[in-house]
Amino acid sequence: MSMLEMGYLSFPILLGMIFLRAPIGLAMMLCGMGGLYFAMGGSTMVLAKLKNETYSTFSSYSLTIIPMFLLMGQFATLSGMSSALFKAAESWLGHRRGGVAMAAVGACAGFGAICGSSLATAATMSRVALPELRQYGYAGGFSTATLAAGGTLGILIPPSVILVIYAILTEQNIAKLFLAAFVPGILAAIGYMITISLYVRVNPKSAGTRPPVPMAERIKAMMDVWPVVLVFGLVVGGIYLGWFTPTEGAAVGAAGTGVIALVSGNLNWQVFKESIIATATSTAMIFFIVLGAGFYNSFLALTQVPQELSSWVVGQGFSSWTVLILILAFYLVFGCLMDSLSMILLTIPIFFPVIQALDFGMSPEHVAIWFGILVLIVVEVGLITPPVGMNLFIINAMDRSTPMVETYKAVMWFVSSDLIRVVILVLFPAITLFLIP
Repeated sequence: MSMLEMGYLSFPILLGMIFLRAPIGLAMMLCGMGGLYFAMGGSTMVLAKLKNETYSTFSSYSLTIIPMFLLMGQFATLSGMSSALFKAAESWLGHRRGGVAMAAVGACAGFGAICGSSLATAATMSRVALPELRQYGYAGGFSTATLAAGGTLGILIPPSVILVIYAILTEQNIAKLFLAAFVPGILAAIGYMITISLYVRVNPKSAGTRPPVPMAERIKAMMDVWPVVLVFGLVVGGIYLGWFTPTEGAAVGAAGTGVIALVSGNLNWQVFKESIIATATSTAMIFFIVLGAGFYNSFLALTQVPQELSSWVVGQGFSSWTVLILILAFYLVFGCLMDSLSMILLTIPIFFPVIQALDFGMSPEHVAIWFGILVLIVVEVGLITPPVGMNLFIINAMDRSTPMVETYKAVMWFVSSDLIRVVILVLFPAITLFLIP
């Protein structure tokens, strides 16, 4: 069996292990180590690779940004920022038709700007917004679908852990990726609010109303969100202006949200230890997947599968846009079955060389950034798409009274909004790139 045939054979084996519920990191590591064993003809090189790959992966300075952003999200959850964001958005939007749901989406966007995790955003905002949605007569499926969709803004609006992983895999500038994600993230929030407005007009019994809030209370509520503006401006603005590196920015953000949580009275020694443990647990999970992907990608590089696939696609004469659409369709389908981090780590080393070999009339850097944002969006759609939408399960676990099928029905409205946004960003790359120098 040739090296190339071994590389192609590894795909069905890997997918089989994943569908048998093997942890994705373990599945990629076993496929990579097994492939290297047969390719190199023995265990000596595999054991040497185990030592070198582990050290080179975990000694990477770039990866230190991940635990810092995760810790920032933990502290942000404790500091009461989520409640302040929701109250501010609700004071301005709550009296409108579907306004409390719109406020939840706005609060998710604001919290995503200091969290970087979709699941954390969905879980945190659900604790804050679900009681209010119930109080004002919002239908269960509509409420849970809104919060599941709003949670996806956590990985799109910078800072984003998934974007950091993409930047490392493709050797792109993290600050430029954060900047490129900003406008699509705002468009996502606006699109969800428009979706809510249409939904409550088609289904008027799905949402109640609440009385308007006096202007003085609205202004006070807006003033209470200053910590979010401060942290976001300091982290993202500081990174882009060159005041500090992305890793330093993440550390500054974690320290800042920690101080805010301490001042707010929500952080004591026990809670601090729990935050550190939760951060360490999430970091270990992500790093193990990264390590498994490193082994598998080393095996693929040895077999020349990415290069051969790229050459084959170019040689077929397909248009660049056809190839891009097929890749995005692949992400949409498999995003329903796999989590976003696993999808990025598994597919980017294969698809990225293909995209770089195509001509979109842009510089390679702009193509890489634009493609990264598109991938992030379609992977994000997988978080709310049945049957394996992780955000849907998170929200359902917090609202057992709502049947999952009701959430499925309502969330398809938000999926439609996402698909329309993908089409717009594909047709008009300048929307993503106009802030990039």
